[in-house]
Amino acid sequence: MQYRSLGRSGLKVSALTLGTMTFGGKDGFSKTGSTDLQGARRQIDMCIDAGVNMIDTADVYSAGVSEEIVGEAIADKRDRLLLATKARFPAFEQGPNDRGLSRHHLIRACEASLKRLKTDYLDMYWLHEWDGQTPLEETLAAVDGLVRAGKVRYVGVSNFSGWHLMKMLGIAEREGLVRPVAQQIHYTLQAREAEYELLPIALDQEVGVVVWSPLAGGLLSGKYRRNQPEPEGTRRAAEWKEPPVSDIEALYDIVDVLVNIASAKGATPAQVALAWLLARPGIASLVIGARTDTQLADNLGAAELTLTEEEFARLEAVSRPPLIYPYWHQAWTASDRLSKADLALIAPFLED
Repeated sequence: MQYRSLGRSGLKVSALTLGTMTFGGKDGFSKTGSTDLQGARRQIDMCIDAGVNMIDTADVYSAGVSEEIVGEAIADKRDRLLLATKARFPAFEQGPNDRGLSRHHLIRACEASLKRLKTDYLDMYWLHEWDGQTPLEETLAAVDGLVRAGKVRYVGVSNFSGWHLMKMLGIAEREGLVRPVAQQIHYTLQAREAEYELLPIALDQEVGVVVWSPLAGGLLSGKYRRNQPEPEGTRRAAEWKEPPVSDIEALYDIVDVLVNIASAKGATPAQVALAWLLARPGIASLVIGARTDTQLADNLGAAELTLTEEEFARLEAVSRPPLIYPYWHQAWTASDRLSKADLALIAPFLED
């Protein structure tokens, strides 16, 4: 297992992180899985044996049940693991102050998560999504206070846009408040929009990237093939709609290449898709989750897989997103004046 620095921090995280959205299976999250305590302990042990050192959860996953299961499962392993959870959405109560990134909600949510997780501190606290109503000065002051109180060690953001993240970084620097060290984003061969803004920001501002749903909710696992019925017992069969697919034929084109490369390497399509992500600039860790131990073992195997330049080129050709303005203009003009972050984005297009 490779360990990578998380953004502009001294924290080393494993290239793969265990995601726990499948733990509990309560309410709408039953569509993603229903791993119980025994199964969670087994999967956590599998991950530790493979070198994984971070577990990711959220208060909203199964209305807190995921956190409760994680807390129980790692009670005798807490010092060996980095523990991350999130806050933003209403997990229990539905009152006007039971959501968002206000000081009121964040402090209450953090303290409640600590109790469910049976721990005194969080290694990473993710702000789960943008809150356009709470001033960022208030949000940052709240998490800064949690860090100073020893309840949180590092802070990150999830599902922020580029300007959201840059605004937060600017205010953190201006006010001398805790700086987000990482962003958790969705980024796959099927959905490469993060390359427009979020990955260049990660490289330029030294903000680590942790990828959620790196197999696009299973779409890149090889289970979904052209002209074949969707397999039963999957998220898509249960009408889980993340991520959305606007061009199903383009998705199948990607899967065809993944299957072909995997067959030649004695690997699986899922492992190839994960290996591609692990080699992308700025990526610190991929959050992998699984409904079964077999799926988890397969995903863990991606940490040992290396792709050739020719294989990267084939995946690049089938999944390359169109350049949007101003990137297409930059690609046609003075590339020597671009930042390293922008060059990393448009480099494939400069070869044409």
